[in-house]
Amino acid sequence: MALRWRWVIALHLPAAAWGLLIEVSGRICPLTYIENSLRIHAGQAPYADSFIEHYLLAIIYPVALTREIQFVLGAVVVLVNVTLYAWVLSRPRRPRHGSWLSK
Repeated sequence: MALRWRWVIALHLPAAAWGLLIEVSGRICPLTYIENSLRIHAGQAPYADSFIEHYLLAIIYPVALTREIQFVLGAVVVLVNVTLYAWVLSRPRRPRHGSWLSK
């Protein structure tokens, strides 16, 4: 998407930074509190762990995954994103199809 619409980068970077902060700090995602509140209002029981732990832990965190491996994987994700965004932003802008510049 960033290849077509560069403004997408401005949306992704804060979201990625937030996800990285939550993951590295070991905090519970703030959205978990909102979901638990909505569950209570719907008459359901809240869960004690985070959204990730409740729904996705077994899928995205294999048993052998250590904290050190998590940091390495996080660094790889950051490096890949920085590299791709630097490449996208260094490319010259092409005029939009149908714009007055391309006529």
